Amino acid sequence: MGTPAIEVQGLSLGYRSGRYSLTVLDNVSLTVPEGEFLTILGPSGCGKSTLLRVVANLLEPLSGDIRVLGEAPAAIRKKRQTGFVFQDATLLPWRTVRNNVRLPAVVGGRLARPITDDRIDNILALLGLQGLGDRYPNQISGGQRQRVAIARALIDEPRILLMDEPFGALDEITRDRLNDELLNIWRATKTTILFVTHSIEEAVYLGQRIMVLGANPGRILNVRDLKPIKTADNSCHREDPAFVSEIAAQRALLAQAA
Repeated sequence: MGTPAIEVQGLSLGYRSGRYSLTVLDNVSLTVPEGEFLTILGPSGCGKSTLLRVVANLLEPLSGDIRVLGEAPAAIRKKRQTGFVFQDATLLPWRTVRNNVRLPAVVGGRLARPITDDRIDNILALLGLQGLGDRYPNQISGGQRQRVAIARALIDEPRILLMDEPFGALDEITRDRLNDELLNIWRATKTTILFVTHSIEEAVYLGQRIMVLGANPGRILNVRDLKPIKTADNSCHREDPAFVSEIAAQRALLAQAA
């Protein structure tokens, strides 16, 4: 077995200002194998987004140890081996779809490979956006804008993709469609994905494992293997009794999380 994507031991996360510190998530220990799809559930304020920010080196931990691909998060960020997708697509309205996807090369300097139009068009096609490269954000739907944000995060072929409620603002039909597209991308790229959501159904549908966080203080309540209810390629049916039963079990656990 190779180096895990993420190794966390005794990690406390939060915010520090002078002598004052606020602990959001306390004493976290977790190993995420490379290539895994891990979904993260929990009530507001339990530290889900904070954990992603520490992995991405956007925030320093208060204490404990974290290794990303065997190195410190800062080293992996410098190598540009993590991608981040937020709930808001945050596209620049004056740039076309193609040029929004190209943005990491503009603001971050040299990438692993040049971003050619053909390369952008290939990733847009993977996300069902073929033919939209010359449109502007106000000329495409909300679901399409979120696909562009995913394309931008994937353009440098990161080994880890961090997704913070990326489909939370979308209607249910669009969300379901993007769930399936995301799974297809994961299968094609073998990228490690950490996916934060407030939707129990989405967490169970997407994840190989699901991690439930509690609040007050933020902590890991449970990490559950979902592979027994999935096929080998991490597929399942929403009408499957095992899927429905798993949602009920996760709902009961979340009721204890606040």
